Order: sequence, then C-alpha cells, then structure tokens
Amino acid sequence: MGFVVRNPEYRAGTVHPDPCFMTAREQSAALRRRELSARELVAAHLAQIDRVNPAVNAIVTLVAERALAEADQADRRLAAGEPVGPLHGIPVAHKDTHDTTGIRTTYGSPTLVGNVPSADALIVARMRAAGVITIGKTNVPEFGAGSHTFNPVFGATRNPYDLTRSAGGSSGGAAAALACGMHPLADGSDMGGSLRNPASFNNVVGLRPAPGRVPSFPRLAAWATMGVDGPMARTVADLALLLSVIAGPDERSPIAIEQPGSVFAAPLERDLTGLRVAWAPDLGGAIPVDPAVRSVLESQVAVFEDLGCRVEEASPDLSGAEEVFRTLRAWEFELILGGLLDRSRELLKPSLADNIEQGRRLRGRDIGRAEVLHTQLFHRMREFLTRYDVLALPVSQVPPFDVDLEYPTEIAGVPQESYVDWMRSCYLISATGLPALSVPAGFTQGGLPVGLQLVGRHRGEFALLQIGHAFEQATGFGRRRPGVVAP
Repeated sequence: MGFVVRNPEYRAGTVHPDPCFMTAREQSAALRRRELSARELVAAHLAQIDRVNPAVNAIVTLVAERALAEADQADRRLAAGEPVGPLHGIPVAHKDTHDTTGIRTTYGSPTLVGNVPSADALIVARMRAAGVITIGKTNVPEFGAGSHTFNPVFGATRNPYDLTRSAGGSSGGAAAALACGMHPLADGSDMGGSLRNPASFNNVVGLRPAPGRVPSFPRLAAWATMGVDGPMARTVADLALLLSVIAGPDERSPIAIEQPGSVFAAPLERDLTGLRVAWAPDLGGAIPVDPAVRSVLESQVAVFEDLGCRVEEASPDLSGAEEVFRTLRAWEFELILGGLLDRSRELLKPSLADNIEQGRRLRGRDIGRAEVLHTQLFHRMREFLTRYDVLALPVSQVPPFDVDLEYPTEIAGVPQESYVDWMRSCYLISATGLPALSVPAGFTQGGLPVGLQLVGRHRGEFALLQIGHAFEQATGFGRRRPGVVAP
C-alpha cells in the first residue's frame, strides 16, 4: 500500500511505499527532496510502534512528544535550507544499555529502573549530531548479559517471525524493532554475539566492528577490547551509512582507530571474482550446529561460487579462544558490576551473579595467560586470512528458540551447560578481534530466519561490507517481512 504525503508544504500527491519499510537512504532522500516531512516520517513510525510493539515488546521506553517536536525542528531546518547531517530526520530507538540524556536508561535491571542519564553515550551523541531523532529505547537482557532478551523490568522481547520464539540478544529489542519497521537503523553492542545473534534471529544485518572502530565513552576500562559498540540495519548499505556516522577517532578513547568514518560512505559495489572464501560450517568440529541451520547455510554456499568466488571448506585454529573469551569477560563483569553484587545481589539474575563471582576467582596469572593466548590467536587468524579473503560460518548454532527458555540446553544432542555455551559460533570469533558481519541467509522449513556470519581481516570492515552487500543483493532474503507486521 502506498503512502501519500499530505503536508501542503511538501510535494502534493507524492506516493511512497510504506515509509516504515523504506531504507534509511530512501527516507533521507525523500526528506531532502521534501517529498516527505520528518513529522510524517516520525508519526508513521510511532503508529507502527503502537500497532506492532505490544506483540513483540521491542521498544520499552517511548518519547513520542519529544520526537515529534524534534521532527518539527528538523523540518524547519530543511525549509530554511540549513546544512543538515547524513541522518537528518531519521527516527531511531537506542539500546537500553546506551545512556540517553533525559531518557530513562535501565540496562534491563531493577537496580536502575529510575536511572535518567545527564549525558548521551558517545555512539548516541554521534547519531544525534548526524540528525537522528530519538524515539525511545530498545529492550535488552539484564546488563546486556546473554543472547536472549528478557529482564524483570520489561519482560521478554518476542521474535516477530514467530512470537513463541526468542529475538536473541543482547540487542534483541533493536533487531526486532528493525524487522518490524519501528525504526530503520539501530545502535547496539557486542561482546559475545550481541549484534550478530539478534540480527540472525530477526533477518536483519548486524556488524561487530573491530575494537576501536566505533569508540566508546564513557567506559570504565577504556583499553578493554572484548566488548564493542556497532550498527544494525535492514540492509548492508544502510548499515554502512550508520557506520560512517558512528566510526572515527575520539581523543577520549585510547583504542580509537584514526581512520574517519566517512570511508564507509563510499559505494559498496564490487566484483567478487577470484575472492577466496573459507567455509567453516562447524569450525572444524569445534561447535555443534543444529541440522536445520546447517542445511540452510550449506544451500547458500553456491551463491559465492555464482559470484565468481573460490569456496573451500577450511577452519582456522581457534584453540585458546574459549579461555580468552571467558576469562576476559569474567574479569570485565567483576570490574563493572562487582560493587552491585555486593550491594544488591538479590536483584541480579543468578547467572549474572555467577559470572561476577567467576571474575573474583581470577588471579593475575589467569589474566596474563589469557592475554598471551589472545595474542597467539590473533596471529594465527592473521596468517589464516592471508590464504583466504573471508571466513564464512554460522552466526548462531540454533534457530530462534522457545522464548520461555533462558537458553538452549542442547544443540544436536550436545548439552549446553550455561547461558553462554550455545553462543560459541559468535564468541570464539569475538576473541579474535576481527570484524564480523551477520547477513540474512534464508529460513528454516518452519519459517525461522538464519544468518550467515562473515569474518574479515584485521580492521577490514569496508571489504567485509562489500562482500556482505554482494551476497545480500544476490539472495534477497532480507526483503522477507515477518507476519506480525501484516495489516
């Protein structure tokens, strides 16, 4: 159904597809041509949230009046011919672990129900400086821990392709909102898969960038590299647009990469002839993979061959990655949340408290050993990617699972003992420090989305986005909308 612009100050009678499912680039172009006003765009997304969000519970705090006021201001600036940013007038709900000035930010925790920050997190500040209109906050697991979005404050986010299933996490609310047309772009974060797993579960695109590509501030451990901020979108091109805004140096981040974010605004079209793809369906036997996931992904390997690539089944040596990830994750959890455990243990979910306790049991030599293994892992991956241009593997080892479970307790008959075990396909890659992209790759026979994970070279995000864009254009899986958005 088309959307008719009725604002008399704009081009009368211009018909667009549903603005909630236009790409961010299309929305921006329509705004600049004044075929669509920012108020109309924001109002359309607010109406979509009102219609669909009760079913999925993706957006947990809404600031509708503020958003409409900002939209009016955005329209006035366009009417006056003032210079505007690349995301001018685009509505976005921010992840509820990213601080937002004057807007409740709970981290999904009962301990922060009334928390209203006085400053924006850097990623939010950059988006707003580029013209984003903030419409609310997206749901997360408690303190972003785990890849299933539920918490005692707001409850669970449901998968829009099957409301009985998980939307993934920790950026689960962001991904579900994208899939449902509640916003066209989203900010997220990723330690063990929190941008990639929910992208896979919701048929959208998520990028874990290299540490320092998207600098973080404020941050208690500014030199830490396991957790990163990053972008999500419905298309690779839109994700690149957002990355062009949130990437780039900042003197407050000691690991920030000096290259400007503007490099990601370049066209993504590329001939992939001769590209060397390493296909690792189970990382050489290192991870169990649900047969439904493996079947979907194996059917898509030929796409790369059709694009002129040379595909070979090969897996890197990821020995030590498990210890690196779990050690450094536990150390950072204790550093950040140890005081909260002492003050309010009864308010923390048991698995989170256990992770903090694991951090307290670490000794200096444990951290030292992890850093040595970390270094060795980096060099093995560096050498592996001299023989191949990209590594392809599953994003998630399972399709979206029952929303009432805390986590899958087995994969292909292999027991999973904790709420992070089932995420190995993502967190082993996190330990390498390499950029990793989740791109839609098909659906199970039951209609559940499956994502393909593409891993690039050290700080090689642009080439990775080019490869993901080519795959996306060849397959078109990302254009399939969830049934929950049907009229």
